[in-house]
This record gives sequence, structure tokens and C-alpha cells, in this order.
Amino acid sequence: MSRRLSVDGVALCLLVLLVLRGLLWGAPTPSRSDPSRLIQTPSVAVVISGRLVADVRRFPSGCSVLLEVDRVEGHRAMGRTELQLPNCASTLLQGWRVQATGVLRRPMPGAHPLLPGSAERLARQGSWTRLRLDSIEVLRRPPTPLVDLRRDVAQRLQKAVGPRRGAFLSALVLGSAQVQLPEDVRQAFRVAGLSHALAASGFHLSVLLGSVLMLARHWAPCLRLPLAGLSLLLFVCLAGAQPSVVRAVLMAAIALLIRESGHHSRPLGVLLLTLSGMLLFRPGWALSIGFQLSAAATAGLILTAPRLEQAVQGCLPDCCRGVAAALSIPIAALLWTLPLQLLHFGAMPLYALLANLLVAPLLAPLTLLAMLSALLALVLPPSVLPLLLWPVQQMAGLVMAISIWISQWPGAQLLTGRPQGWVVALLVVGLLPWLLRASAWSRRWALLPMATALLAHGLLQLSDGLLAVEHFGRHWLLARHRGRAALVSTHGDDRSCRMAQRIATVHGHSRLDWVMLLDPVATDVLPCWQALAHHVEAPQQGRPPIAKGKMLRSDGLSVHRPQHRTGSLVLRAGWQRWQLLPRPQALWTQQGQQRSGSPQVFTGTWLGFKPSAPQRRWLLQHWAGSRFIGL
Repeated sequence: MSRRLSVDGVALCLLVLLVLRGLLWGAPTPSRSDPSRLIQTPSVAVVISGRLVADVRRFPSGCSVLLEVDRVEGHRAMGRTELQLPNCASTLLQGWRVQATGVLRRPMPGAHPLLPGSAERLARQGSWTRLRLDSIEVLRRPPTPLVDLRRDVAQRLQKAVGPRRGAFLSALVLGSAQVQLPEDVRQAFRVAGLSHALAASGFHLSVLLGSVLMLARHWAPCLRLPLAGLSLLLFVCLAGAQPSVVRAVLMAAIALLIRESGHHSRPLGVLLLTLSGMLLFRPGWALSIGFQLSAAATAGLILTAPRLEQAVQGCLPDCCRGVAAALSIPIAALLWTLPLQLLHFGAMPLYALLANLLVAPLLAPLTLLAMLSALLALVLPPSVLPLLLWPVQQMAGLVMAISIWISQWPGAQLLTGRPQGWVVALLVVGLLPWLLRASAWSRRWALLPMATALLAHGLLQLSDGLLAVEHFGRHWLLARHRGRAALVSTHGDDRSCRMAQRIATVHGHSRLDWVMLLDPVATDVLPCWQALAHHVEAPQQGRPPIAKGKMLRSDGLSVHRPQHRTGSLVLRAGWQRWQLLPRPQALWTQQGQQRSGSPQVFTGTWLGFKPSAPQRRWLLQHWAGSRFIGL
């Protein structure tokens, strides 16, 4: 036993070193021949050729596709760029070689460290440029049998059972990374705590491999093992070589080989070996959220679920002991992935355990039926599929309905705000002794770092302050006081509302006290703002949102327009008092009224516009003691 523990300890230390290497030095960087090295100033149109990495994806703002570049202006290049299509009329499929003409630009970074933008999203995919298309020409359409197979499965299932349920069934077979699900369905599953059902992972592989091994249980090992290997290969080909898929396949292959050789595998050793091997060859996977969640959930199922199941069985009568496994598996996975959910999303699904209990009896058979449906969709004529797949369609609709229903419950998603890294580290230190069933002494002392993490994050969330965000000429100001918040926005369009929702969500606010818009809001956009705040104030018929001498307020948060200061506003967040200058005209008025050396009565000043160089110098000269946001 001691020898086994020492081997596990060495393997764990190796894994920790590989994780640290990946976190610190695993981020992708542009190569010397990357298209980002060729961006010119001023911008001019360039000709780029390469191979499409995926099919065109459609979004409300347009279409885009990732291109593996091999030539720029006839010169050799190596890297990726995202093609932006002004319209979605063109049909561009994965594997095609194309030649595109347009202006090469760097993508916009996020408006705030907690709000990653297109630059951060594309960097994770190895792209540091965007090409706004002027024209595109298809050079060659090489055969892509595997890609065509994935596309045929998704299209035929959607045609047979409808676009929404067909997309859901396709995700159960191929994974959500290969299928573009409706955004409301994806959001509902995430809020309900059922995202694992859509992402290709060990659960889907266990359904496939378990079915194959059960059918071949009486076969000779020389036939059973190749059949199992073929199913593993098929799963990788259909779902793609994502970190969670690679982890599941490698663990299954190692465990299967050990079992067929007549030995017993140790799940923890298989997990450590698999993760170490993956990070040894691909250090950047340590930065992948999918890899982190998959590794943490699997560790929870191996280390915590069996002990938790025994503890639950002791609390239940003999007739209900079968419920112990149904409870222990989701609880263990949720507890082990909780720090990662808080770190990356600042939220946790409140009813995830109940959602998993309701859906679990349906999900395993539905996944197997979805795989059989994909096979039938490929071999049978389309005319008979709707009738044959009717039971599967109803079961898929039931799972979707349960997920959407739970996601609409009050407080379905508990927004905690994004904690700092050291707070999450303290939380992990406090949770591990409880998850690993350490000694009572260790568990008592583990309460100290856990309480410190909760206290530190709670104090941050309840503190007073202002947060300013600027993006594409739009400005937002979030005022916070004792866990509540209000917002001022210079624009009232749909894009500004979506950004305001993201700002509120990542800081842990599901509903704001009030929102004040400094520009008129369209009738079709108003519901978006009303869903964000209890009260919305906006200009009407040329009148400002609040008149002189009037105030918009909630407990500890207020904004009013002073009678003696034209165009400016005064905002209070607890004890802080800020002057808001939304427009340059308000600053001009201040320049006419302000005298040099006048005492400062504000905590600081917020500018809802980008000041010119003379305006910046004037502000720094006359209000040297103030804090400025937007300067």
C-alpha cells in the first residue's frame, strides 16, 4: 500500500508540474510567419489563401469562419485568421481551399479583463487577425469524408425531427462543438447545470463503449478488443480531438487493455497517466476550460463519489439505497468543478442536483437512441425517418422541456461574481480535505481557508465603488453598493444592452436597481433593458432622462442633475460622490465655470466620451486631486 501511495504521489507531483508549465507557458503565440506580422499601416487590401478549418457559422451580427493560412500576397505564411462575411449568402464548407481578398486587422480586445472579446476568443484558437472580406473565390473542393459524415448526420436528424430537437440529438452524438445549437437551448442547459449532456465527454463514450462491450460479451477477446478499439476511434472521429474527448478515449483505452490482459486497473493511476501524457504533448491544454472541467469532474467521480455513496447509503433505508449512486455522482462532480465554475463564469447552477436527478434516467437511453438514430439517418430513406424516430423525438423534447423549465425557476443561476485567483485557490485548499475524506483534524483546519475565501469575496461584492467600461465608442458606468448595483449607459441600442447584461452578470448582479440611458431607446430594444433592471430611465421627445433638480434613486444609489451645472450629473454610491460628464458640452460648461484651484468636493469624475489632448491637460491641471474614469 505504501509503495502504491508513493507512486501515486510521484505521478501527482509530475502532473502538477505539467499543469504549471501549461498555465505559465502554454498559451499559444503567433509564429514568425503568422499573418499578424504582415498587418500594414495604413490598412490596404491583401490576398490570402488557405484551407477552411470549419463550416461557416451564422450569428445575429453576420457570419464568420476560421481559415488556415498558407499564403499571403503569394508569400508563404503559417497561421490562422478569421474571415468575416458581410452576408451569409456564400456557402463555405470545412476543408475547401479558398482565396480571400480584404483588409487584415487585429481583432478587438475585451472591454474589461472580466469581459473577454474577440481577440481573446481567437487567440485560444491560434488566430490573431481578422479579414473583412471584399471577395472570396473557391480554389478547390477536396474530398472530406469525415466532415461530410458529421454534416450529413446533423442535417438529416434536423430534417427528420425538426431543427431544435434535431440539433439536440446531433449534439448527443457529435458534441456541441460540432453542432451549432440554438442559443436559448444552450443557455437553458447551462443554467440548469446540464452542460455536460451537450459536450462530448466520458459519459457519451461510456454509453457507446458499454453498449458495444455488452453486445460482444460472448465474443473471443481477439474480436472483442478490436471492436472496442473501433468504437473508440469512431467516437474521436465524430466528436473531434477535443481535450475532454481525448481524455475519455485514452482512459477507456488504457483501462480496457489492462482488463483484457487479466489485471485490475486503478482509476486514479489511469487518470494521472492520461492527464500527464496529454499535457506532455500539448501543454496548452492546461489553459482549456474543457480540459480543466473534464479532469476535475473525473477526479471527483473517482475520489469522492464512492465514499459519498457509502455515506448516503448509511442514511437511507434499504429500499432506497439505489438512490445513493444517483445522488453521489452529480454531487461529487459539482463539488469538484465548483471552483472552476466560479473562476471562469462567476456563477453556479442552483438546481443542478435536482436537474440531474430528473434527467439522468432519460439521458443515458436517449444518448444511445440518438446514436442509433444517426445510424438510421445515414442508411434509411428520409421519407421513413420521421415515423421511426418519433419516440426519440418525444424523449428529446421531454429532456429539453425539463431543462428549459428548470432554467426558468427563480434564482436558477446563482451569480457570485468572478472571484480573484487567490480566493479560488483558498477555496480549493479548504475543500480538498473534505472531498478526500481526510482526518477530522485536517477538515477542521480546512474551514479556515474556506471561510477566509468566502469572507474576502463577500467583502468585495458588498463594497462600494464604480466600474467604467468603454467599447466601440460606447460607455457604461456600473455603480455598486452593498451587493446591489445601478448602471448609466451613453447608448440605448441592442448592442449596448447586451454588453450591459454581461457587465452586470460577471459582477454578480442578476437584476439592477435602475438603469439610466443617455440616448433614446428603440421600442423593440426596451424589453432588453427592462429585463436587466427594475426601472429604466431614457430620454423622451428630446428631453433628458431626468430634469434639473430631479433624482433617480434606490437605497444607497442615486443620480441627479444639479440645477447650477448644465449637462453634468452627480452620482452617489454609498459614501462616494462622483461627477458625471456624459458629453463634451458638459465639460465645456465646467471649463467656463471652474476656477483654477477650486476645492474638490467629488470622489472623482467620469467622462462618457474620449477627451481631446487639450481637454485632458485642462482636467489634469484644474482637478489634479480628483480620480478620473475614462480619461
